Amino acid sequence: MTVAENARVLTGFGQAQFDVFLADRGEPDWLADRRRAAFGEYLRQLEAPLDPEEFKRLDLRTFRPERYGLVAGESSADAASFQTLMQDRAEFGGAVAHVDGSCVRSSLNEELAAQGVLFGDLAELLVSHRSTLEPHFFSAVSAEADRFASWHAAFWTGGTVLYVPRNVEIDVPLYSLIGLSSPEAADFGHTLVILEDGASATLLEETGCTDRETDGLHCGAIELIVGQGARLRYVQLQNWNHKVRHFARQCGRVARDGMLQWTVGGLGARFAHIHQDVHLDGTGAEAQVNGVTFATDRQLLSYYTQQSHNAADTRSDLLYKQVCRDRSRAVWRGMIKVEPEAQRTDGYQRNDALMMSRDARADAIPGLEIEADDVRCTHGATAGRVDEEQIFYAMCRGISRYEAMHMIVEGFFAEVYDRIPVELVRETLSQAVERKLGIGD
Repeated sequence: MTVAENARVLTGFGQAQFDVFLADRGEPDWLADRRRAAFGEYLRQLEAPLDPEEFKRLDLRTFRPERYGLVAGESSADAASFQTLMQDRAEFGGAVAHVDGSCVRSSLNEELAAQGVLFGDLAELLVSHRSTLEPHFFSAVSAEADRFASWHAAFWTGGTVLYVPRNVEIDVPLYSLIGLSSPEAADFGHTLVILEDGASATLLEETGCTDRETDGLHCGAIELIVGQGARLRYVQLQNWNHKVRHFARQCGRVARDGMLQWTVGGLGARFAHIHQDVHLDGTGAEAQVNGVTFATDRQLLSYYTQQSHNAADTRSDLLYKQVCRDRSRAVWRGMIKVEPEAQRTDGYQRNDALMMSRDARADAIPGLEIEADDVRCTHGATAGRVDEEQIFYAMCRGISRYEAMHMIVEGFFAEVYDRIPVELVRETLSQAVERKLGIGD
């Protein structure tokens, strides 16, 4: 047991720890039963091998889950303790913050609440609005997908929920923060977004730590449910410090004529592996996935993406840009999957990697699995080093090496920035990249 001021981190995730965790939660029987089923699946998954295609490029031998634990009691930190990039830079229609798995702040504009919008702590709202939320909970992410998904399903502690009723349009962004404060704390936050038919919303979410030395674990899940004709913009900026280990199972499902724009920023974590799925379930559904990742030192940032076309006349467009420096490594495995009924599919995926040192490495593996005969699916991947002649040219004209590097990286990411309509997000990503360039200089 590690003590961090008012919080206690009870390490381990065995049967004894699960029993204590379940007793402390005091949840309704239906929710406790779901946790018990997930924990049983977790124990079974521990005996099963991980998918070799997804995990063969990742070394998990040094990962020790028993070092971490859930925080019992209230954390001493609050949202103001985090040096976040977005929370103080704009007015939001609502804001929620979780620290060490507990909700420490939640607010929602009165006008939005009057229209039936739900936004706040998942653990609270899932119980108080069970009939509305439970049918969607773990409907996109399967608790049986692998050991990390079932581990999360058994121990999820809280997270953010956004529910927008039919035809309600939210013009101002909403904000969510997931933070780690206590040493060796584990966060199992779950993000659930539900847009009914014809609704629209923008949710900006970021992760962070109170300091650079906090060693923690995040094992999370994200579910984005987009109804018919609905439009969702979702942004997650992963900005843990360089000691956190990050695992996440993420999935978006888009119904007929719906649109999902999903933007990912991967900057922090010592080790991160994200399984990201987009399912286009209805005719005319569309998804755009944008990724910006920047790895330094010995970071390893891994993404396993899948674009699943399950209906006719659907469109997906994925663009990831990755920068690696020092001895860092980036891994991306992408797949476009087209079902037999998904005729006239238009699918695209691309990954570009920029190496800023000779010891950095990027692995990019695009793929197609097509079972329809009337489709347009393309993919590509590129990787290359920064041209030293470009840097020399800039320095000869009075530009410092740091400024030259910044210009090159900003130009490399510009194609992704241009796809993002929210100015705050573009500015935040640019600022985060500039900070990242200063590390190790």
